[in-house]
Amino acid sequence: MTTTIAWTPLLVAVVLGYLLGAIPFGVLLTRMAGAGDLRSIGSGNIGATNVLRTGRKGLAAATLLLDLAKGLVAVLLVEHVLPGMGPVAAAAAFVGHCYPVWLRFRGGKGVATMMGVVLGLFWPLGLVFALLWLGLLAITRISSLAGIGAALSTPVTAAMLGRFDLVPLLMALAGIVLWKHRANIARLIDGTEPRVGGGKSVETAPVDG
Repeated sequence: MTTTIAWTPLLVAVVLGYLLGAIPFGVLLTRMAGAGDLRSIGSGNIGATNVLRTGRKGLAAATLLLDLAKGLVAVLLVEHVLPGMGPVAAAAAFVGHCYPVWLRFRGGKGVATMMGVVLGLFWPLGLVFALLWLGLLAITRISSLAGIGAALSTPVTAAMLGRFDLVPLLMALAGIVLWKHRANIARLIDGTEPRVGGGKSVETAPVDG
């Protein structure tokens, strides 16, 4: 009985976090807007950058905000109901976004949702994440590079801010972001990764989803 009780909060945090993170807002919004199935557009990714390939900037912005919000809500909700389980919910929500069961585990690349869970775990860290992501995007105009840079910086920033307890989790999340961006990294090395507003048509330019 004691073992069952001990495992219950962990299981609830994992399931709730995963289900919230697995909501495919990009797919849902593009379908409702009549823009087609996002998975058959561009890279097939369900993130905000790929939504741009539909030509709907408003949908892309909404996808970004909702993907961020679901990570934030997952952490805050679970932490409120089950104090101390916020990091578990953060990991589950992030995995849910990257590997949603509803889409045969083919999800997004995790940057927006990682930003959301980081904001929920420790808002100053989330603020640094957001500022660095925006700064890198403004300087390089390369979405994937901005996302990768912000994700990789997060464990270091957490340590600098004294949140050593979050470093292992953030290293794991950053590692998944790297893995999900492996095709983008190859294009960055080759010098063929497109820039936001770089002049290529949204129909033909390979973009980070």
